[in-house]
Amino acid sequence: MFSKLARLARNTRELLEFSDEFQKYGADLISLQEAIDTSTPAGRMFFTVIAAMAQWEREEISERVAASVPIRARMGKNTGGQAPFGYMWKDGKLMPNAEEAPVRALLYELFLEIRTKKGVARALNDKGYRTRSGKEFCYSTVSRLPRDPTAKGIKVANYTRSRGEGLGWDLKDPDEWVTFEVEPIVSEELWDQCNRILDEGTAKNGARPRRKTTYLFSGYVYCGRCGGGRKLYPQTQWDKYRCIKCANKIPMDDLEQLFFQHLSAFLVSDVSLSNLMSQTEERIAYLERLIGLNRKELDEVQAKIQSCIKLFHEGAISAPEVREQMQPLETRKAQLKVEIPSMELQIKSLHQHAGSRSLLEAEGQSLAERWPTLDKTGKRHIVEAVLDKITVFPNEVEFDFNYVPGTLL
Repeated sequence: MFSKLARLARNTRELLEFSDEFQKYGADLISLQEAIDTSTPAGRMFFTVIAAMAQWEREEISERVAASVPIRARMGKNTGGQAPFGYMWKDGKLMPNAEEAPVRALLYELFLEIRTKKGVARALNDKGYRTRSGKEFCYSTVSRLPRDPTAKGIKVANYTRSRGEGLGWDLKDPDEWVTFEVEPIVSEELWDQCNRILDEGTAKNGARPRRKTTYLFSGYVYCGRCGGGRKLYPQTQWDKYRCIKCANKIPMDDLEQLFFQHLSAFLVSDVSLSNLMSQTEERIAYLERLIGLNRKELDEVQAKIQSCIKLFHEGAISAPEVREQMQPLETRKAQLKVEIPSMELQIKSLHQHAGSRSLLEAEGQSLAERWPTLDKTGKRHIVEAVLDKITVFPNEVEFDFNYVPGTLL
C-alpha cells in the first residue's frame, strides 16, 4: 500500500518492475489516492497508464524548475540549498550572518598567517569556534571555504546540474553560470592572497609545517614580462631572482633597496596615509564585531557553568559528570578572557593610528631607522606584514602593499 504512484518510484520502468515482482509472489499493489488495485486486469492496465502520466508530470515540473533557476539566480534570489557559511537568506536576499561572518573573516586572516589548512582548522577549534552544524572545523571545510568567492562579494549560482538517481553533480558550461554581487565579508585583496597560497601549493596536504624562508622576497616576486603570473625564483649562483621562462631577472640587493625605498615612501605619502586610516577603521569595525560575538559566547559559557553547578547541588548529576562538563567550559572561558582584552588593546592602538597622521608618519620613520639593523628574520616579518606582490618589468618594478597600521611597531 502506498499513498500515490509518484511516491513509489521515479519512472514508469521502475513501477512496472515493482508490479512484476509483486505479481511473481502473488502480492498486489494498492494506491490509496488513485484507487489502483493490481489484483484485477483493469487495475493493472490503469496502473501502467497512470505510471506513464506520473513520469511525464515529474519531467514537466523538473523542466519548469530548471528553466526558472537561471532567472532567479540573475535576480539574486535563492535557487535552493543553504546559504554559504557566513551568510543567510533574509527577505529573499543573501546577506552576512552577524554570528558567522566574523568567523569566516577570521578564517582568511588565519590562513594568511598559518598557511596550512590543518593549522587553520586547529586554530579555529582551539578558539572555540564551530561550523553551522556545531561540529569542529576540519581539513575539508578549510579547503572549501577560502575558495568560495561569496566572501569577497561575488555569488556564483546555476553552475551545477544533478546527475539524477543520487549520483551526484556535474559542472555546467561556464556560459550558463550566473553571478551577482552581495555584501563582502573580506576584501578582494585578502581573498586573492589566500587563494594564491592555495594555487601555489604552499598549503599542500595541510600537514606540512611552514618552511623557513631563506630568501627575503621568496614567493612574492612575479614576472611582468610574462604577464605577471609567473614567479621569479632565487638563483643562488647569481644572487638574483630570475624567471625560468624569459630570463627576466633582478639582483637581490637591488630589489631589497627598491623595496625599502618604496615602503618608506608608501608609509608617509598623503594618499597612502588616507588609505591606511580607512583600512584602520575597517579593522576596528571587524574587531568590534568579533568582540561582541566573544562576549555573547562568554555569557553563554558562564550560564552553562552555572547550570552545571545548579544541577550538581540539586543532585541531578554526580561530581565526575560535573567535572567532565565543566572542563571544556572553563577552558573556553579562560581563552575568551584572554582574547577579548587582547582585541580591546588592538582596537585602542588602532584608534590612535586612525586619528593621528603623526603616528603613521612616526611608524614609517621608525621602520626607516630599524631596517638596516634587522636580521633576515626581522626583515622577512616586515615583508609578510606589508607586501602583497612585486612585479618585475624589464625597466621598472611595481610594489603592491597590503598593510594594516599598527603591526610594525
